[in-house]
Amino acid sequence: MIITSTGLAGVFIVDVEPLPDSRGLFARTFCAREFVAAGLAPEVAQCSVAFNHSAGTIRGMHWAAEPVRETKLVRCTRGAMFDVAVDLRPGSPTYLHHVAVELTADNRRALFVPAGLAHGYQTLVDATEATYQMNVPFAPGHDRGARYDDRRLAIRWPLTATVVSAKDRAWALLDEPPVAAG
Repeated sequence: MIITSTGLAGVFIVDVEPLPDSRGLFARTFCAREFVAAGLAPEVAQCSVAFNHSAGTIRGMHWAAEPVRETKLVRCTRGAMFDVAVDLRPGSPTYLHHVAVELTADNRRALFVPAGLAHGYQTLVDATEATYQMNVPFAPGHDRGARYDDRRLAIRWPLTATVVSAKDRAWALLDEPPVAAG
């Protein structure tokens, strides 16, 4: 694996190092020892998958409130997506800055998102699927979000938003009081 830092502390791009042969290729997508060596949390307590029918679908921007310290390793296993992590850590020098990475089934790239950052993505093609590895199980009542179109986030989504859940449209803007998931 190739683990590359980004402009946000704790956010890393994880690329595979394919070993090709006549059958195709083999590559590790996760190695606890390599994660520890790079300073990433290697724990995996829950894995999830999200399938999206249409290009332009947006999921996010989500995070878990304290005391939950949720980290995510997100990978596109089918299709393509524009994946975004936003720094929401109070006092961080990159507060409200974001990193955006194109994850595709072909590039096999993943994004590691540490606790304290919001995460979301937009599908770039129909029938896109993402997998998540999280260090803690989902904690009902601790899920939070910000609007994907919040001007303070300044995210330039590559496509017009075609599908956004009612829950994701209802999150408060960052200059409004936070709202718990309903």
